[in-house]
Amino acid sequence: MTDSYARGATEPALIEHTIGDFFDAMVAKQPDALALVSRHEGVRRSYRELQAESNRLASALLKAGLKPGDRIGIWSHNNLAWVLMQIATAKAGLILVNINPAYRTSEVEYALNKVGCRALVTMARFKTSEYLAMLRELGAAKLPQLKHIWWIDREGDADEAAGDIPLARFSALLQTGEADDAAVARVQQTLQATDPINIQFTSGTTGFPKGATLTHRNILNNGFFIGECMKLGPEDRLCIPVPMYHCFGMVLGNLACLTHGSAIVYPNDGFDPLLTLEAVEAERCTGLHGVPTMFIAELDHPRFAEFDLSSLRTGIMAGTACPIEVMKRVVSQMHLSEITIAYGMTETSPVSCQSSTDTPLERRVSTVGTVQPHLEVKIVDPESGATVPRGERGELCTRGYSVMHGYWGDEAKTREAIDTEGWMHTGDLATMDAEGYVNIVGRIKDMVIRGGENIYPREIEEFLYRHPKVQDVQVVGLPDRKYGEELCAWIIPKPGQQPTEGEIRDFCKGQIAHYKVPKYIRFVTEFPMTVTGKIQKFKIREQMSQDLGLVADRTA
Repeated sequence: MTDSYARGATEPALIEHTIGDFFDAMVAKQPDALALVSRHEGVRRSYRELQAESNRLASALLKAGLKPGDRIGIWSHNNLAWVLMQIATAKAGLILVNINPAYRTSEVEYALNKVGCRALVTMARFKTSEYLAMLRELGAAKLPQLKHIWWIDREGDADEAAGDIPLARFSALLQTGEADDAAVARVQQTLQATDPINIQFTSGTTGFPKGATLTHRNILNNGFFIGECMKLGPEDRLCIPVPMYHCFGMVLGNLACLTHGSAIVYPNDGFDPLLTLEAVEAERCTGLHGVPTMFIAELDHPRFAEFDLSSLRTGIMAGTACPIEVMKRVVSQMHLSEITIAYGMTETSPVSCQSSTDTPLERRVSTVGTVQPHLEVKIVDPESGATVPRGERGELCTRGYSVMHGYWGDEAKTREAIDTEGWMHTGDLATMDAEGYVNIVGRIKDMVIRGGENIYPREIEEFLYRHPKVQDVQVVGLPDRKYGEELCAWIIPKPGQQPTEGEIRDFCKGQIAHYKVPKYIRFVTEFPMTVTGKIQKFKIREQMSQDLGLVADRTA
């Protein structure tokens, strides 16, 4: 029987340039092509203009005393400053540290100090989040390595109180730089594709976040091959409502575009379904990214039918398990006939498997595609480590150029994640079919064991998505004295619908095994989520266990 192992194509060859060099070559090829539209800022930039501004920022950062290898944080939602920082830091050899906009005081203190950030570019505030106030509260004493904080200002903004933190305007920083600074060119020539260039914190459900450290080679190649799967070209305009601080926005979005001469379109700083639909129509976007909850919010928006989305062709649905029924609606109602599914994790830059625009629809909606070029994947028994036969469940492992440099300052955790043969262990349960298509069936930690039966929540979720009154659903295991665990379903009903527990259970009867029918059903308006749209199942478990007074008899 064939093992669950697959190796990707070896053509085209891997890119061995730095991000700065590759970007400059693209600018030389098409200087006047549209590179960026940031609708909420009223900003449009050609490739030549984006290059000039990025060079000016790189120059300014070097003049401020930052040196190659120094870490600089970016704490912001999507805007021009973010993409300028992404390109400029790569040119100046600085390591860009992505700070989650949802972080609060203790979390940002931990992140900045863990990797030793010498500088930070931040929004002043966003909705109810007061970023500068949090930094002032921490003060210089708690951020001893931080020498510069630049806040992203707009024309006419009043000055911000600094307290004892080293605060200045981002616009003032830009004015100190030169678009043709020879110092930037000199630094750029010394950089290697294997140099670390980016740190992204993985949002662990337990313990402190770990700083996945990625190189030019990691993310430049991943962005390129993602764009290849989508068949991106200079005529494409990709609408990116997903956040930049995460790989989805930064790599699957920005770098997929910049490696193919496509245009980046930001509909807003944070996600808004109406502004996303407006941006697609107004800019005639050919691509659209999103996590399933974003696509659901767009499809179910009361004004959805008003928008002409006929320019759409491709895009990516990723970030969490992609419900089959939602995929079918996206293809049929949003014109996304060539939408792809991408699977990965921050530690693998992030994508290791992806469907392509010509993958048969049935495979596109039911799998995460096949292994990406220049990568290997295998599925192993979590206990023995042996590769399992095709069709059997096991842990998905990835090896190749995409595997991270390591966790910043944490050799022990790096060794736990990457084995001695270079395989990254994902913690995801998967199967591989005879043709190499991979299907993610859950997280090893999410698997529910009820009375000795292994239950995979993903399977129950996919079934419940078929109910005509169900918009979204999440299934978790709750502690149970008799069976060890029982299933619980949180359901968001479709607008105007009021399903009952009885209706849901009747829908399950005779269709799925009795032990897979959720014992607990709760109707909710939203799920606890990370900023990137990942459902925090552990919070659902905690809340329900607390509400129901349940106590675990076995250790998880």
